[in-house]
Amino acid sequence: MSDKLIQPRVLKGFRDYLPSTMLVRERLMDTARRVFRSYGFSPIDTPALEYAEVLTGKGGEESDKQLFRFQDQGGRDVAMRFDLTVPLARFAALHASQLGLPFKRYHLGTVWRGENTQKGRYREFMQCDFDTIGTLSPGADLETLLVIHDLLVALGFERFTIRVNNRMVLNGLLAAQGLSDKTVGVLRSIDKLAKIGVEKVIEELVERVGLTTPQAEKVLSIARPEATLDDLDAALVDSELGRTGVERLRTLFDTATAAGIPRERLALDVSIARGLDYYTGTIFETFLNDLPGIGSICSGGRYDNLADLFTKEKLPGVGASLGLDRLLAAMEELNLLGDASTPAQILIAYFDANRLGDYHALARTLREAGFGVEVYPEAVKLGKQLQYADRKGHRIALIAGSQEFEQAAWQVKNLKLKTAEVVPAANLAAYLATSLQ
Repeated sequence: MSDKLIQPRVLKGFRDYLPSTMLVRERLMDTARRVFRSYGFSPIDTPALEYAEVLTGKGGEESDKQLFRFQDQGGRDVAMRFDLTVPLARFAALHASQLGLPFKRYHLGTVWRGENTQKGRYREFMQCDFDTIGTLSPGADLETLLVIHDLLVALGFERFTIRVNNRMVLNGLLAAQGLSDKTVGVLRSIDKLAKIGVEKVIEELVERVGLTTPQAEKVLSIARPEATLDDLDAALVDSELGRTGVERLRTLFDTATAAGIPRERLALDVSIARGLDYYTGTIFETFLNDLPGIGSICSGGRYDNLADLFTKEKLPGVGASLGLDRLLAAMEELNLLGDASTPAQILIAYFDANRLGDYHALARTLREAGFGVEVYPEAVKLGKQLQYADRKGHRIALIAGSQEFEQAAWQVKNLKLKTAEVVPAANLAAYLATSLQ
């Protein structure tokens, strides 16, 4: 064996997850699954690796640059998925006859992008997607909005805003200005508005996209967060496509309000463009009011042509994705993660070296009653075991020696409240259920 130790390190843009973070991560994923299922979305999975031709050219030039792409052992040109939507289009084209339409799916999976790292943005991250495939109905757009709203509430957030726009509005606006041939570049620049500001976007539109300064200023006079539906009506009077987008936005806001979504949680934002090229209609971005700088934590929209490259069957889609790791970064900054590093709320102390079987017998009984229970593995000093429980985040410690076993009772230490009580074994499960509420 070599004496030289390998330095333990992690690639840039990747990260390890300690138990305290992973427990929250899994809880968020469980919540997402529950909300998706409540709306009738079914789970699927797709490979992490796809033929490169499946992924390239779908999200735009920038997405292609960010692909982790290589030749496999068989000489095939392959790439790791950069999102879950493009693989869904391939999946739907391949399995549409078996699935039946419309098809509603959710997918929790890891994706990879070789982009510049920043707070809340990694090169390997988890997405929690839900989509409806096979319908152009505005009802599917509305349901997407409802799921985003209910998901954020279920995750414990009350102060958030779902910002909504429609690509038809932006495309119509550019067509009215004679800029249809520069749509892709303009939309990518507009999508950076919140990050780099108006002056930098105008500079980019002029120097990189090829607009004149008056053209760039005209576009941004409409494509701004403060624009109203009435402003859009006036600006798009000569664009049928743009007016269609405005009408769909108006319908979406009206039906969302009728469905019970608080109006203060919805906002029109014409500056939202979504950087990926495949969006064609409604688009969504969701921001935490207490930490807007972290960026959108749940985004998506309508993409009606993405599957056209895989099949002649029309498979329009709409959906959104919860950015799990960005949300975790936000929760960490807002001190919402907690510090527990165990899923077990109860620790049974190994107090009497001759009673190991009895301790595990109780643990099994309590697990059958629905509790998470850990038995300390060594019969060491009780103080050391309680220190372990404090550090791990157990809420209750159960202790019994020869005296307690003779009395058929257990000492119950509430580690959060710093209280202790002797409870008869026959009443223990009921007592714990009350204590752990």
